[in-house]
Amino acid sequence: MPNTAQIVGSGPNKVICLNGWFGHARGWGPLMHSLDTQHFNYAFMDYRGYGARKGSGGPYTIAQIGHDVLALADHLGWQRFSLVGHSMGGLGIQQVLADAPARVQALVGITPVPASGVPFDDAGWAFFSSAARDAAARKGIIDLTTGNRLTGVWLDAMVKSSLTHSDVDAFDAYLTAWARSAFVERIQGQTLPVLVVAGEHDPALGPQTCKATWLQHYPNARLEVMANAGHYPMDETPVALATVIEKFLREAVAA
Repeated sequence: MPNTAQIVGSGPNKVICLNGWFGHARGWGPLMHSLDTQHFNYAFMDYRGYGARKGSGGPYTIAQIGHDVLALADHLGWQRFSLVGHSMGGLGIQQVLADAPARVQALVGITPVPASGVPFDDAGWAFFSSAARDAAARKGIIDLTTGNRLTGVWLDAMVKSSLTHSDVDAFDAYLTAWARSAFVERIQGQTLPVLVVAGEHDPALGPQTCKATWLQHYPNARLEVMANAGHYPMDETPVALATVIEKFLREAVAA
């Protein structure tokens, strides 16, 4: 399992990165071109059923993601590390914190799912649930969460990447995993440095949601609102995102 992670950089600061529901370990877009590989050592991990682990079988749960992250860290010889998580990965990094708080130096949540879960009404749940087998629904969700403002060429490429790099049953199961997992009591009040990055055009996990969840859960959390970005700042504003993440991690790890 650990050998499927994508390793980027060779610096002293260790960072494990977890993608969102539509992503995979090699699906972080233009962000990769702006990372400081001299000061940071990034490990981008595929979930079971995603990317290099397609066909692996489950379980497709947040708890299993947390277990796999720690197995990867052990494989790499990383006793302590920071965590970056996008969307669903934002819940995954909190699972790791809950399981092994002494090993986690800092958290960066990018348009992240909170540890309190994500509420859906019946229509919303039906729409999101249909995305496992309906490419048009996947496109609609990506369009919605980026503010209905981006070119269809990019939307179609995101859908194609998602379909190509995830098993349908895994994609389906992870929706329940990220939307209906809740373990606030396991992370509430943790005092490690936390950065939350919200896109100004994200209607679901945007600034207000982050203020009501992440900033209430973590006393040392701070919010960075990315202008001209929705739910995918690694594609929409990659240079600005890399700059914000690495500035924060330099300060957090030094502290």
